[in-house]
Amino acid sequence: MANKKKNTANMPFLSHVGELRKHILRCLLAVCLGASLVGWKIHFVMDHIIFGPVNKNFITFKIMNFISQLFGSQDVFVMPDHFPIQVRRIFEQLNTAFYIAVAGGLILVFPYIIYEMWKFIAPGLKPREKKNSLSFFIATYFLFIIGCSFGYFLVTPLTMHFGYFFNISDTIKVNIDLSSYISILLQTVLGMGFVFLLPIIVYVLTSLGILTPKFLKTYRRHAVIIILIIAGFITPGDIPSMLVASCPLYLLYEASILVSTIVYKRNNVKENSIIAK
Repeated sequence: MANKKKNTANMPFLSHVGELRKHILRCLLAVCLGASLVGWKIHFVMDHIIFGPVNKNFITFKIMNFISQLFGSQDVFVMPDHFPIQVRRIFEQLNTAFYIAVAGGLILVFPYIIYEMWKFIAPGLKPREKKNSLSFFIATYFLFIIGCSFGYFLVTPLTMHFGYFFNISDTIKVNIDLSSYISILLQTVLGMGFVFLLPIIVYVLTSLGILTPKFLKTYRRHAVIIILIIAGFITPGDIPSMLVASCPLYLLYEASILVSTIVYKRNNVKENSIIAK
């Protein structure tokens, strides 16, 4: 019996575009379903997830205070019983619900999006390449989730704590706009998620021969400046949050040098073996 399994490796360009469109549509549908689920539970999401980093019982504050107590100090991270969030525009809550639903839906179905990406390229790969590509996409997913978690559990609560208690006059009353809070939260969480993909980007560029470990090592000092700039964009711009965000970014840069070195050596071994043949 003839093998009727679709082989995308021999498909013309327009067929590839049509196939890619199907995967993109499925991804968009998945995001819509995820957004619908988040929208359905929007009150729970807002009260327990979105406003979690400003809750006085948030796990980050508990851990920080526990550590400070071990050194004989009092609680250093104390938040108010009711964080002062205000709305000044009539449809601000509706817009916020939409943004949170879409962002939450994207994070919720991100594993499926990774699967669709792998499913699109897998038919054109050899068995060994399929295994490597699957590991590549799994690593992408976990790095993204780790980055989002770092932004949510560490950078955001420290940012909000600093922003709330920083005071230049006792006559100023702190009332934070909902849109400002949501903007900072999404910017920090999603920004850290995408920045944590740096080793993956370096892996791809090194595999293509565009990047070398020597280049990364040579411009290490310049990278520190760029990391600080990126951290400033991800965070609201205050120095404590920027420093907290820049530390893991620098560690990621060092990890990227290691990844680039491994891939570069592997490519050289392959080239030498081909020349020897």
